[in-house]
Amino acid sequence: MKDFISKILNKEQRKNVVEAILTPFSWLYGAGVWLRNTAFNIGILKQESFEVPVVSVGNITVGGTGKTPHVEYIVEELCQRYHIGVLSRGYKRQTKGFIMARETLGPKDLGDEPYQIYHKFLGLITLAVCEDRRTGIREMLKIDPKINLILLDDAFQHRYVKPKVNIVLVDYSRPPYTDRLLPLGTLREPFRHILKADMVIVTKCPHDISPLDMKLCHKNLDLYPSQQLFFSRIEYAYPKPVFPVPEVLLENLSFLGPNDLILGLTGIANQRPFVKYLRSFNAQVKVIHYDDHHDYTREDFKYIIKIFNELQGTRKFIVTTEKDAVRILNNPYFPLDMRSYIYFVPIRGRVNVSELDFIEALEAKINAQTTE
Repeated sequence: MKDFISKILNKEQRKNVVEAILTPFSWLYGAGVWLRNTAFNIGILKQESFEVPVVSVGNITVGGTGKTPHVEYIVEELCQRYHIGVLSRGYKRQTKGFIMARETLGPKDLGDEPYQIYHKFLGLITLAVCEDRRTGIREMLKIDPKINLILLDDAFQHRYVKPKVNIVLVDYSRPPYTDRLLPLGTLREPFRHILKADMVIVTKCPHDISPLDMKLCHKNLDLYPSQQLFFSRIEYAYPKPVFPVPEVLLENLSFLGPNDLILGLTGIANQRPFVKYLRSFNAQVKVIHYDDHHDYTREDFKYIIKIFNELQGTRKFIVTTEKDAVRILNNPYFPLDMRSYIYFVPIRGRVNVSELDFIEALEAKINAQTTE
């Protein structure tokens, strides 16, 4: 059927057909978002505030804006001055309800990103997962009353908690002002709802972004004067082995030449920046991509290893993302004899310092007196 449609319609016509089919659903979705937000605005649905300052880090689009590295960036910068509690819903975990993170739990108990954050800052933060953020905050504070700052991961749409600071991330390559509501586009809510944010970060910017590009982005976002806009970029570190190995065979991707091969492996929402990074080196690059939060099976690994063995290269490595490494490390099906050949690239969100330092601005908002 798909081939038949492709034969009788050109690309533009197929796009118009899809748009005509999805537009009514996008309207229905938008109506649902409007009704829910109106219920909060007029007090039918209640927001709850907490004595401990709450910082929400979220977005208005579906996936791929870099929430996890930015949460990690905030934790890294503030964990020496605050006793931080991180709360996430634990997307795609196989458990339910409130769970406090501990070393014996894996990604399937906590979710990929919370597991990654917890182990990266082991001993420096308290972390929990819970679908109900109000219940999660209450339980965290009962268990660890020393918490004096809470970070909510992916909670811009979760209005039952009223954060002291609302941070919204937008992807530089997918600006929300050119996007549309689900399912036509990737917007979770109308673009103008970005005006609810206290701080907006344009993420995944080019390293050589110009002042003119930033000014144009600022103009298109059309924020209130009280809202603060920042720009950030992803920084990649040297590759690390996914599994403990007796000898590190890949210390730096720049050591690879044109006769060497990288098999990129991704299961994330937006693989393009990672793939672009891999292709910035001299080695040949082939990519296998799965959906976001993909749960790798035995058959997946059989296929991946088959492709890897068929590809030609003087030196060959599988290079994956930090998020995928979490799932692969805790997966019993990855072949033992291939563990020396799979590496991941750690990433860090780095907010550019311009007229105003992001962390200083964030702390000022955290410590500001509430006027209610």
